Amino acid sequence: MSSRLAISLCGIPLKTPVLAASGTYAYGVELAEVADLGQLGGIITKGLSREPMAGNPAPRLYETEAGMMNSVGLQNIGVRAFVSEKLPALRAIPTPIFANVFGYAVEDYVEVLRVLEDADGLAGYELNVSCPNTKHGGMVFACEPALLSEVVSAARKAISPGSKRPLLVKLSPNVTRIQGLAEAAMEAGADALSLVNTFVALAIDARTRRPRLGNGFGGLSGPAIKPIALRMVYEAAQAVKIPIVGLGGIATGTDAAEFMIAGASAVEVGTANFWDPQAPMRIARELDAFLEQEKIASAADLPGTLRF
Repeated sequence: MSSRLAISLCGIPLKTPVLAASGTYAYGVELAEVADLGQLGGIITKGLSREPMAGNPAPRLYETEAGMMNSVGLQNIGVRAFVSEKLPALRAIPTPIFANVFGYAVEDYVEVLRVLEDADGLAGYELNVSCPNTKHGGMVFACEPALLSEVVSAARKAISPGSKRPLLVKLSPNVTRIQGLAEAAMEAGADALSLVNTFVALAIDARTRRPRLGNGFGGLSGPAIKPIALRMVYEAAQAVKIPIVGLGGIATGTDAAEFMIAGASAVEVGTANFWDPQAPMRIARELDAFLEQEKIASAADLPGTLRF
C-alpha cells in the first residue's frame, strides 16, 4: 500500500484508512485464505457479547434493489470463546484488530470489556450501542442521550486508566438528530465515533404476504443508504472534536474519499464484503489512485474539506 494512505486513528497507526466493518468480516481469521489481511487498515470483529448467542431465525439476508437487509441477530461465540479460540490467530495478523462489543444492559458491556482488557492482541474497541436496554423498557441506547451517556461512561471506566486502546462508539442512524447523540458520546468518554449503523427496514414478499426475513424487520445497508450516511457523518463531524469513522454504502475508492471529505478520518467497508472479501483492499487502492490523480499528498489531508 502507498505511504499516501497511512493515517493515525486515536494514536493507532493504520496502513490505510479503510477498515473491515463489524459483522461483515466474521472474526477476521476466517477470511485469511481469500484476502491478504495484512493489507487491511484494520478489522472490526463480529460483535461480542457476555455469553454466546444463537442469533435470529433464517432467512437472515435479503438483497434489495440497492443494497442488502440483514437480521443476523448478533450471533456470536461469546467473549470468552473469542479470547481463547480466535484472538490467538488474530495476534499473528499485522493489522490492528478492534473488538466490537454489545449488550442489553450496561453490566453486559462492562463485563465484555473486563474480559477483553485481560487479553493481549487488540488495538481498541468499538461499542455497538444500537441495542435495546432491557432495564429501560427496551429503549435503544443509541437513541437517547442519557442512556448513551450511561453506557459510554461505564465502558470508559471499564477500560484500564493506562490502556492505549481507544474507545469508538458506533452510532445508530435511526434518530431525528445525530448531533446531540454524538456530543453525548464524546462527553461521556468516547475517543472516536463510527457511523452509521444500519437503518431499520422491512421487506415483504407480496405473494406470500410475509416478511422476507425470518425475524421480520432487518437492517438496511449498502449503496441505498450512502447519501444519508454522508449527511450524518458531516453533521457529527461538525458537532464533535473527536475523530469520525464513516460507513454506509462504501463500495469504491471515490465513496471512501467522499466520506473523508465529509469529515471522516477513516472509513469502514461492510456490505461490499459479502460479495467481495477483498473489497477493503481494492477500495484502498482506488482511494490511493484518487489521491494521486487529485495531487493530494496524504489521505490525512482529506477529512473535513467539504465546501458549500
